[in-house]
Amino acid sequence: MEPTHAPAAADAGAGMEADGDAYRIRPLELADLSRGFCELLAQLSPSPPLTEDAFRARFGELAALGADNLVLVAEDASTGHLAGTGSVLVERKFIRRCGLVGHVEDVVVDGAARGRGLGERLVRRLVEHARERGCYKVILNCTPELRAF
Repeated sequence: MEPTHAPAAADAGAGMEADGDAYRIRPLELADLSRGFCELLAQLSPSPPLTEDAFRARFGELAALGADNLVLVAEDASTGHLAGTGSVLVERKFIRRCGLVGHVEDVVVDGAARGRGLGERLVRRLVEHARERGCYKVILNCTPELRAF
């Protein structure tokens, strides 16, 4: 049976977070394709919509990486629509006695949900996950206009 969420991420404690403003941070699920995942990513970088087959295939590849790859989403609990996403990839190095480095990528918050701290909360959870995996550093590159974030 095909996984519907990233089991290693959920097992690693990167799962759910509820808060007073009704957004829940949780691992990406297969059903998120219909909850606006691709449209959300298109706000970060031009990206044509994915077919369900392409989404399922990539989801499976990422799930196979286990806790070394985590995609989180911020879901509006009242509508089920996605308001934000971000990911972290754990790189295995030779330096630092075969150390690990976390790379935070693809952080985006829907234009209608910005200013509510969702991006900060997503990044915080991704960094926590990288630290829990044993990363000695976590890198987040961004364009100059987003450095304040």
